[in-house]
Amino acid sequence: MNALKPIRTYLLLCLLAAGLYPLAGFAEETSNASASSPQQAPAARDGQHDFDFNIGTWKTHISRLQHPLTGSTTWVDYEGTHIVRKVWDGRANIGELEIDGPGGHIEALSLRTYNPQSGQWTLHFARSNDGTLGVPMFGEFKNGRGEFINQDTFNGRAILVRNVWSDITPDSCRSVWSYSTDGGKTWEENWIATDTRVKDEPGKAH
Repeated sequence: MNALKPIRTYLLLCLLAAGLYPLAGFAEETSNASASSPQQAPAARDGQHDFDFNIGTWKTHISRLQHPLTGSTTWVDYEGTHIVRKVWDGRANIGELEIDGPGGHIEALSLRTYNPQSGQWTLHFARSNDGTLGVPMFGEFKNGRGEFINQDTFNGRAILVRNVWSDITPDSCRSVWSYSTDGGKTWEENWIATDTRVKDEPGKAH
């Protein structure tokens, strides 16, 4: 009988190991599944009120490069108004620009819409002389600076167009348009708008 004890002990250890093996495999599979499961993508930044600063009536001064992408350094100045109205509680807005200068009278319309899924804005523009919307621009605000870009053509050349908003305060802001012919390595500014808010008249109800 004593001779059988080592055999019994050996069999008991084998059975115990066989019972624990599936549990070890299950733990390994669970660990691998957790490691391989995709992590949830970070939520897009909520920028639906990024253009709220621009809502209102503005006096605008425009400096316009007369002949872009020709090496010209001749600028002309325009004066006028820029009126921006809120739509969809700030997730969109419509701006009306009306200016006068050496190049004549210019009327333009802007429509800006926000996409909460991408966290980006889409900018559309139209001029009254043809009434058609141009190529939309896409971009967003970061650290108080908005940058929007599209690909377009100018005098038959493929270019990138950039619109940058900066120097934003409650009563002023700056918007600059630039063209690039080298894929964004260098930019030539051609339209600089400096806006100053028109204050409400004394005693006027808000």
